[in-house]
Amino acid sequence: MTSTLDPYCGPAPTSETLLASWNFDVVLIVALVVVTAAAHFADPRRRNWRTAVLATLLFMAFVSPLCAMTTALFSVRLSHHILIGSVIAPLIFIMARPQLGWIARLPAEAVFLTHTALYWAWHLPAGYGFALSGTAPYWLMQSGLIAASIALWGQMLSRHVSPVTAISLALGTMVQMGFLGAILTFAPDALFEAHLGTTRAFGMGPLQDQQLAGVLMWTVGFAPYIIVALWSIRTRLLSRHATGP
Repeated sequence: MTSTLDPYCGPAPTSETLLASWNFDVVLIVALVVVTAAAHFADPRRRNWRTAVLATLLFMAFVSPLCAMTTALFSVRLSHHILIGSVIAPLIFIMARPQLGWIARLPAEAVFLTHTALYWAWHLPAGYGFALSGTAPYWLMQSGLIAASIALWGQMLSRHVSPVTAISLALGTMVQMGFLGAILTFAPDALFEAHLGTTRAFGMGPLQDQQLAGVLMWTVGFAPYIIVALWSIRTRLLSRHATGP
């Protein structure tokens, strides 16, 4: 029931209150500083621009009004998950690659299945409602998605994983996201009770919001994986050309 919801990011804002909906949770801010510092010192080249980009993205995702907007619109929640799963997660892996090299030794099938299971569990009504029931469930969702995404990107970006495996992981992820996007786009009714009364303030109904989320999954959500697949194909072709027939 909606009355049992206690979303970590706070109540759904309106267009009038959005700009005041910052999340200045002290524990969160300290945790983000620790994560950013750890990633910076794990980066062998200490590239300050990477640290600045990571800090900005984490601030945007969890401190800015974007966090509160995820309580209002499912489409923003999905965009938020794309941001942390397809932008922040690979950046963390790239910065901490020497310390995360063990990811390449994990079975690719297990990494893919774990990522898929978590992605579906947290984007279907039961899991989604649970994630909005309090602070602990919210961070269980976010930490699980971030860890699974780092593992997936760690496989796709690792120099020790074959291009065929990287392509397969990218395409497989696109397929499973495509099925979920189809459910969101073509469902006859709004599936998420938490958003039944929160979308009108932003000019759309809950079903329109849900359909927009599905379209975003098919477009913005697919883009990083298409790039990885094409890059892996290019790497394989260049390698074959270098070694000759």
